[in-house]
Amino acid sequence: MYIPWALYRQVVEANTPSIHEPAGVLSVLLAVLALLFAINAHPKLGKVFKVIPVLVFCYFVPTLLSTFKIIPHESALYEFVKSHVLPASLLLLIVALDLPAILRLGWKAVVMLLAGTTGIVIGGPIALWMCNGLLPAESLDPESWRGLAALSGSWIGGGANFVAIGKAANVTDEMLALMVIPDVLVANIWMAVLLFMAGKQKAIDRFVGADTTAIDDLKRRMEEFQARTNRIPTMADYMVILALGFGGSFFSYQAGIWIDGWLKGSSQFTFVTNILTAGTWKYVFATTIGLALSFTKARNLEGVGASKIGSVMIYLLVACIGAHASFDKIRENLPLIYVAAIWICVHIIVLLGVARLIRAPIFFVAVGSQANIGGAASAPVVAAAFHPALAPVGALLAIAGYVLGTYAGLFCMRLLMMVAGAESV
Repeated sequence: MYIPWALYRQVVEANTPSIHEPAGVLSVLLAVLALLFAINAHPKLGKVFKVIPVLVFCYFVPTLLSTFKIIPHESALYEFVKSHVLPASLLLLIVALDLPAILRLGWKAVVMLLAGTTGIVIGGPIALWMCNGLLPAESLDPESWRGLAALSGSWIGGGANFVAIGKAANVTDEMLALMVIPDVLVANIWMAVLLFMAGKQKAIDRFVGADTTAIDDLKRRMEEFQARTNRIPTMADYMVILALGFGGSFFSYQAGIWIDGWLKGSSQFTFVTNILTAGTWKYVFATTIGLALSFTKARNLEGVGASKIGSVMIYLLVACIGAHASFDKIRENLPLIYVAAIWICVHIIVLLGVARLIRAPIFFVAVGSQANIGGAASAPVVAAAFHPALAPVGALLAIAGYVLGTYAGLFCMRLLMMVAGAESV
């Protein structure tokens, strides 16, 4: 082990990455994502992603590349993606939201989604409070609450809200990158448990006495939904999607600056400005615009791939975040892993307690949880584990999670501030 470690240190200590121009870094990250998804689509090679989700590789392959100085830890590209591509992706993912359709899925599905969100919102502050009492005082950075706030966004809505709430908490890029480790490690262990539950769904539903009639109805409705909305996209469709995404992002950016300046001009809104900065307002506006458009004909853009383009942006964002991380920080991050483990346990306790109370099918439990924890990247995977026709259910609930992620994540951030004794962001 001595020679590889010596080589590792030699490479890591090099000062200049091989590729540092933003265009070059973008090319590398897109090539990595393209290769990973090509492998995922391969009938034989893709089996590896049934064990380790592709999202894990999207995080950690860029981490390897930056650790070995192929691409930099810092790049103007990363800031551009977080500042401008992120709001566009939020808008495109949320514009596909169909609230009436989600409500028709059955009230138990919505309740389990909200139960999962509640478990995340209260779980973070509880875990931070417990670890402050159990761990040595110096083991947790006093600013850890900022990184945990970002994690709450990830575990309610996914990668987009991870950065959005992180920006609201003024988390540093270093802390944001460190949070990737507990995020991916703990979340994917739980995902593996959910996939195991999918294979035991009949036994579990019999044990809790769940009524699964709605599940069969869901399968039929979702098959009809797919047939009704899918169509071959035109060039005009793609132009409209991109114009809507980036136009909404720019409007949200300008509106965020305006309202932040207006609020700071009045002492009556000090409490608001302590939590919501100009950057925060940008994400709130993007989320709100997407939600409003979901009630218009713009929602039909989902049939030509609006959420797919938004997802491409999200995966690029994930890759940029991964490039900030470093494997030699894992040992330093153990206290944060402990916090995340307790946090996910609170989430599970709330979920199972509510499920037992309302006798919800395990499908609603699993998808309601993963729509929060994993977001649109993995909720459809868990849903499809129960039945392929149910994959869009996971996607719809995950899109709802993106909406909840902005607002519930901000509330969780406030609770974390209270536990940490922080007066302002």
